[in-house]
Amino acid sequence: MFADWDQEYVLVSDDPAELEAEIERLRKENEAMRSAIEDVADTAEQGNQLLMEESQRPDAASGSGPQGSASPTGSTSASTSQAVRKKETAAAAVAAEKVSTEELLREFQRVRAKIKGRGSKEREAETQEPAGSVAAPQASSSAVSAPSGSASGATSAAASLQRQPSTVKATSAPASSKAAKQKGDPVVEQTDDPMDIVFVSAEVAPWSKTGGLGDVVGSLPIALAARGHRVMVVAPRYLNGKSDDLYESAKDLHSPLTLDLGACGEQTVSFYHVHKLHVDFVFVDHPCYHRAGNPYGDEHGVFGDNQFRYALLSLAACEAPLTLNIGGYRSGEPPGFPYGDRCMFVANDWHAGLVPAYLAGRYRRNGVYKDARSVFAIHNLSHQGVEPASTYGNLGLPDDWYDPLSWRYPDWASINGPAVNILKGGVVASDRVVTVSQGYAWEITTAEGGWGLDGVLKERQHVLNGITNGIDMVEWDPSTDEFTAAHYNADDLSGKAECKAALQRELGFDVDPKKPLVGWIGRLDHQKGPDITLDSVPEMAARGCQFVMLGSGDAKYEAQMREHEEHFKANYRGWVGFSIPVAHRIIAGCDVLLMPSRFEPCGLNQLFAMRYGTVPVAHATGGLRDTIQNFKEDAQGKERGTGWTFNPPDVPTMMRTMDHVLHVYHDKPQVWREVMRNGMGKDLSWNKAAKEYEQIFKWSRLDPAVRPW
Repeated sequence: MFADWDQEYVLVSDDPAELEAEIERLRKENEAMRSAIEDVADTAEQGNQLLMEESQRPDAASGSGPQGSASPTGSTSASTSQAVRKKETAAAAVAAEKVSTEELLREFQRVRAKIKGRGSKEREAETQEPAGSVAAPQASSSAVSAPSGSASGATSAAASLQRQPSTVKATSAPASSKAAKQKGDPVVEQTDDPMDIVFVSAEVAPWSKTGGLGDVVGSLPIALAARGHRVMVVAPRYLNGKSDDLYESAKDLHSPLTLDLGACGEQTVSFYHVHKLHVDFVFVDHPCYHRAGNPYGDEHGVFGDNQFRYALLSLAACEAPLTLNIGGYRSGEPPGFPYGDRCMFVANDWHAGLVPAYLAGRYRRNGVYKDARSVFAIHNLSHQGVEPASTYGNLGLPDDWYDPLSWRYPDWASINGPAVNILKGGVVASDRVVTVSQGYAWEITTAEGGWGLDGVLKERQHVLNGITNGIDMVEWDPSTDEFTAAHYNADDLSGKAECKAALQRELGFDVDPKKPLVGWIGRLDHQKGPDITLDSVPEMAARGCQFVMLGSGDAKYEAQMREHEEHFKANYRGWVGFSIPVAHRIIAGCDVLLMPSRFEPCGLNQLFAMRYGTVPVAHATGGLRDTIQNFKEDAQGKERGTGWTFNPPDVPTMMRTMDHVLHVYHDKPQVWREVMRNGMGKDLSWNKAAKEYEQIFKWSRLDPAVRPW
């Protein structure tokens, strides 16, 4: 069935229909592969258990009967021989299954690497490590931050099979290990305080994603699970036709639940479940999530019932740990029981802002979740879930909880009057508040960055912390990247020069290693500063730079990108749209990545750039200021910095900074390489962020729970 694994995979058509058929064929092959791996893994586990049982029997080792009494004459040798034969047979079976499993996993990894990125992101969920595989994967960060569809899950499972039988437990959480790992990925140590953690979010990649929120909720829970925690993620089950197949692997738990949403009446939801990489992904199913468009709206604008949709999600998420029998994946615990009410909830953005309010206002006052705690994570403060005050009755909260959510539109808003602000409720009712960077945690307490909530956030500043997001260290790895022309690392940068030359050829530029190649990747939105970037193109061209932009969004910026291509043919290329392979090639091939964002809660592109030895030049705001160590001329080694930052975000200031950047690039190549290597040496993994979240969780348990209002 898999005889052609050693054949190089080549796309044979650009026709969308043919490509879709090819992707479907590959999906079915991978499904068959997954089934084969499960069969082999189960057989290996059974062999391991048999071997352990035989080795632990007293008569197998010594020939003694119960309580050490002597066996009848002749039976001792027969019993011993039989036990030895069983033991040898089991050992041989285990050894054979280990070999076949490792071979299967290696081939599975090769197949996944061939098709990764060929189709849509939706197919990635089909090629994940099978749920319930033989043993917990090795706790390396290649498993922690593996994207859907990456090969790291297979690698981890193979590593697990190489452990001694006495350490294999089918229900155990990931164990600490120093097994082989991706270069640059730190070994993941185990927590000494395992918790039951429940993430609630409107998005979770790869099932639903419109931006960074989906990436975070698709990665951070996996990192925490790899450290030994039991983790659940609760998100909507969006069905709109195109993405229905994403949820094919999610099994109906047949646990319908009726929820009371106040004036909205009783609503019945169902739950679907996927156990992947030691995380319970739970999807709430209701007709309000079955519609065309993205999670929040369609071509006509945002959905008018979003308040109802995410209130329903929040209440369902509060019920899930109490009612769903999906717990039991920690060592020594049988599966099939609820998580219980001593959970740590992580509510993400306004869509989950009612979770802390429900815990304190509905459950805790009735004796439930007395020992639970909630952390409210702000990814983007500009979206707050504000609706007129008359909608408060739709939320299913007690009357005396109106004040924590009450709000008035600021003077600059187009709407006036009293309102309910769900994000405010999350800030006020949670035990701890986190943002996606330390810089953003400070900015949101200022009038300039607080979006009308700076006063509320200042009052909670004593429980407000910033934790910088991580990145997927497997998907974004210059030593293995499948989309780039060459591979390289901090010790050997020759491959980066090849990537630059390949990108210059692809874009139609002169292939000249001396010409600085500058890139910009992002959404064509005012926040990201595309106007600043586009207005700088003439000056970039005058300085001899080659410049490439990749992005889509505002039509006026797309038009300006096309105009610049006509006027600056030798120096500028604009790619309208978005392509994951092209993004990888720009990150790997450019010398500089430009990021003049007006505000940036965290930012990911600067992290990708540093991982690839591409020097970021960015506005000193939010997560950009936190993650980029500004260049210091008179420093040495790691103190030299990892990039350049500037302020304010305008063309003159940015170009003055670029003049300094180009001076170092042209005249101090050794210093330039030092800056490149400094960025490549940073720990950008999700494991680092996971440890910081653990500290927040511990602090929240030391604080008294938020009382009923």
